[in-house]
Amino acid sequence: MLSQTTKETKVPHRSLRPSTGQTTATPAGDSVGAQPARPRRGRVLLVEDEQDLVSSLSYSLHAAGYQVASALDGTTALRLATEQPPDIVLLDLMLPDISGLEICRRIRASRQPQPIVIMVTARGEEADRVVGFEEGADDYLVKPFSVRELVLRMEARQRALLDESASQSAAHNMGQIAIGCLEVDSDSHQVFVRGNEVHVSALEMRLLLHLLEVPGKVRYRRQLLTEVWGYHPEVSSRTLDTHVKRLRQKLAEAGSYIHTVRGVGYRIVAQPAPTGARPSAGTDRDQPAR
Repeated sequence: MLSQTTKETKVPHRSLRPSTGQTTATPAGDSVGAQPARPRRGRVLLVEDEQDLVSSLSYSLHAAGYQVASALDGTTALRLATEQPPDIVLLDLMLPDISGLEICRRIRASRQPQPIVIMVTARGEEADRVVGFEEGADDYLVKPFSVRELVLRMEARQRALLDESASQSAAHNMGQIAIGCLEVDSDSHQVFVRGNEVHVSALEMRLLLHLLEVPGKVRYRRQLLTEVWGYHPEVSSRTLDTHVKRLRQKLAEAGSYIHTVRGVGYRIVAQPAPTGARPSAGTDRDQPAR
């Protein structure tokens, strides 16, 4: 069990503490120092096969104000994600039955409300991070890490959903937007194609809103990487291309409204791109924002 405070506590590759055999989070009011309970910040699904690590992280996250459910394997994780959709999924990649990448892929392909997905794993190579983002992760944290950093990243991802800063206020206050057969309600976080709802992740919605903020106008690649993902050294142009490709697939016929401007970025227009005008993902060269 982690001792509080948790600010500088490091989570190792493999916890050295003996297993408590418990996966239930400790009430926030029981934290050392009798700190006042923090407001509830949402539901977290913690997917990790080390039970002692699950116990310690559950304790710390509960103390930080989150409701925590845990799963020691992928099958349980997918069931819990369906029965009680979480706001945030903390996902280890190396699980005994289903890989974390496959779990993320299934979550992103589901028609349920899309949670924030943060991959928490010992696999820290650049290739692993890139693949994680390509499969739909919103963030990627490598073990060992401090619980404080984890909580800060969770808070940052949640703030991104509610960000009303000047740079994004127009996109988040557009209300209902219709372009061709595509309808987007930014207030209720809903997307429709010919009246049929399409479930998109929070990140995909931000990407779509940034394109819809200026229909017909090019949004530069570096600009999208900065405004949609925030500062992430791990996020590359390849990641952006992959997310655009996935968004196009989800939008079906309306996906053709997203045009690639070779070597520059993307724009959204209420008509399909000319045949052969859209290169495959990963072929554009990154350009600085203007």
